[in-house]
Amino acid sequence: MTSAPIGDKPIAVLGGTTVVELDPDAAASAKGEAEEQARAQRNLGWQLLWRALLDQRRALVFGVAIGITWTAAKVAVPQLTKAAIDRGIERNGPLLAWSLFIAGAGLATGLLTAGRRYLAFRESRWTETLLRERIFAHIQRLHVGYHDRTQTGQLMSRASSDLQQVQQFVVMIPITLSNVAQLFAVTLILVLTDWRLAIVALAPLPFINVASRRFSSRIHPAVLAVQNEQAQLASVVEESVSGVRVVKGLGTESVQFDKLRKEADDIRAVSLKAAGIRSRFLPAIDLLPSLGLIAVLGYGGHRVVNGDLSIGDLVAFNVYLTMLVWPLRNIGMMVALGQRAAAALVRVHEVLSTEPAVRSPKQPRSLPARHTSQPVGAVSFENVVFGYGDEHRVLNDLSVSIAPGESVAVVGATGSGKSTIVRLLLRFYDVDQGRITLDGIDLRKLDVHELRRNIGVVFEETFLFNDSVRNNIAFAKPDADLATVERAARLAGAHEFIMRLPEGYDTPIGERGFSLSGGQRQRVAIARAIVADPRVLVLDDATSAVDPSKEHEIRDAMRTVMEGRTTIVIAHRPGTIALADRIVLIDEGRVVAVGQHRELLDTSERYREVLAAWAVRDDTAAAEVPIAARTPVVGGE
Repeated sequence: MTSAPIGDKPIAVLGGTTVVELDPDAAASAKGEAEEQARAQRNLGWQLLWRALLDQRRALVFGVAIGITWTAAKVAVPQLTKAAIDRGIERNGPLLAWSLFIAGAGLATGLLTAGRRYLAFRESRWTETLLRERIFAHIQRLHVGYHDRTQTGQLMSRASSDLQQVQQFVVMIPITLSNVAQLFAVTLILVLTDWRLAIVALAPLPFINVASRRFSSRIHPAVLAVQNEQAQLASVVEESVSGVRVVKGLGTESVQFDKLRKEADDIRAVSLKAAGIRSRFLPAIDLLPSLGLIAVLGYGGHRVVNGDLSIGDLVAFNVYLTMLVWPLRNIGMMVALGQRAAAALVRVHEVLSTEPAVRSPKQPRSLPARHTSQPVGAVSFENVVFGYGDEHRVLNDLSVSIAPGESVAVVGATGSGKSTIVRLLLRFYDVDQGRITLDGIDLRKLDVHELRRNIGVVFEETFLFNDSVRNNIAFAKPDADLATVERAARLAGAHEFIMRLPEGYDTPIGERGFSLSGGQRQRVAIARAIVADPRVLVLDDATSAVDPSKEHEIRDAMRTVMEGRTTIVIAHRPGTIALADRIVLIDEGRVVAVGQHRELLDTSERYREVLAAWAVRDDTAAAEVPIAARTPVVGGE
């Protein structure tokens, strides 16, 4: 091994590999920064929980009040027991009366325990519900670019298992506060009864506090690692289930199983690490109060023999000391739950603190009304530049104007930017330069929801929900009546096959609509766009998933829907392209040719190359699809 300096940082060359020796001061600084960042994240997580709890402060205060009343009834029992021994047994007093007092206090304790736990669970579930609704609403507001980068399983984990950790912590708040009140009340009574014996009994308390603090600092990173691994496992399961047809079609079940086994092993490893930390600290927290009990029995017994303490006092003292065991043990449990909740809240806060890159302006403009004599639906791309990151430029100075009611087919090779145009028109992303207008208004000056309600899209990959056919068609307008749904289905050419389904329009179509054929799903999607009644319709390669022999049926539906409506058709098949009034050829993010289909065939070599390449791809794809992999059809096609 040889060494050589590089600036101020020495390096070592070992076996041909250069190893940089870290500066100890730099490493310590980096570690300190990481710890500071982790502490800041925990604080933000606790602030999030505090804001959620403020909405429930009345119910929580009521729960705490019940807990304090429970504490009073609980600590009264040993005092009544002491009186029963000293006055009822040793002095032949009314023992039955004291017994009834003890029974009454016990009954009150039981009833208050039930009320306290009910309120605790009710409010904890309400906190979980509020946070789940908040994170779900925020996830829906986040821009598409965020979802493109974030695993679905990670988001599912934050909205489910992480919030369950928070719920388990919140349910302990009223219970723990009442236990803390019990701890202070018992400590005060012990000191007033016999301060010497109280010192002996409470001597282990400082050690319990030290053990709890060390446990807290060590368990937090461990539980955070467990929750991160659980999220990774959820991602693998979600991908395997949603892509089960691809997995089965390629016979790669073992590949996904290996992924799951790896994540499961990782969860086991980090869980055992967390369990090891608990096994070292929690038994000590449980044991220390018992040492105090042993000391009380020894020292207190001598005081009773010497006549310095009554038997009733010793019995009450021991009962009180046993009453300290659970609150002290609860400290360790609460710390563990708190650390889990803190880790969960950090992960939840990561989502909630993400600001949407695309949002509505504070004072949005409104689109012109559609019932006016002036036609609506004009779309204009003006010198648009856009890329998915600094190094991935997709559109370069693209300019296209579409008149109201005009249909334009956008044609181009793979990666030319066709689908990016759709994403920009819907404001899934914002342009880097230039602007896009709808009816003369820059999209960035419109309310996002109003914009998307006025642009209907039939995507290349049709997504249908696990619901009835009727509800899928009426998805954009859930209050649409059956007549409106049927009209849309007829226009889309879907009514006939829907009526052949087992329950007609009320037939559930299964997850993602896979019980229907590709052509049937596409026609349902077209009907869904018709019900939305947009001023601009976008057909994003709407026939790509349909067998060419069935394409004419979809084209007939598309022709009906497009009539009199501004339409952008992303297409590569000549029959679909011919539906448009005008064709725009895009190459490398620019418009390179505009014209009619026949005109471009005669004048544009690039147009002919693109169509030929797509034709070869369609033929190859059709030849490679095995019969067994084709989608089963409900009701036929």
